[in-house]
Amino acid sequence: MSLIKPDFNEAVLVRDADAEVIGQSPITVKLLADSTSTGGALSTQRVTLGGGANGANPHRHDNSAELFYVLDGTAQLLSGDQVVTAERGDLVVVPPSATHAFAAAPGEDADILIVITPGVERFEYFRHLERIAYGKVPPESLLDVQELYDTYFLTSATWESARA
Repeated sequence: MSLIKPDFNEAVLVRDADAEVIGQSPITVKLLADSTSTGGALSTQRVTLGGGANGANPHRHDNSAELFYVLDGTAQLLSGDQVVTAERGDLVVVPPSATHAFAAAPGEDADILIVITPGVERFEYFRHLERIAYGKVPPESLLDVQELYDTYFLTSATWESARA
């Protein structure tokens, strides 16, 4: 077992009003803390999904676990070959290298706190996704930054079936 010793000396405080928000309804991402601000301990964001919206397609992180805490609503989450439905107050932790994805359950809203540990610089990843959404860069550009963000895109018949 390895231990990540974060390198920061003061509490990290992010005021709600100061957090950067990416996207617009039905999908928004509130950037809370990135790896740099937590000395590598974690990265965290809050994702709000309306009306059954997809959050992230199947992918994996080789070097980090990902925690999903449902603040409100109902979410569907893929972990490996299992799709789980998580409701307000439920916690799902996906181990490193496991294929995973998340979305609001069909016809539902979901508000999810996501924590990746150890941390990875994620803010620029979400800004990249926003540039794709607005047509500023092509979706294929994500393939060039998979290693940088430890986010490797995959397919999952299980997820496709659950979301059909």
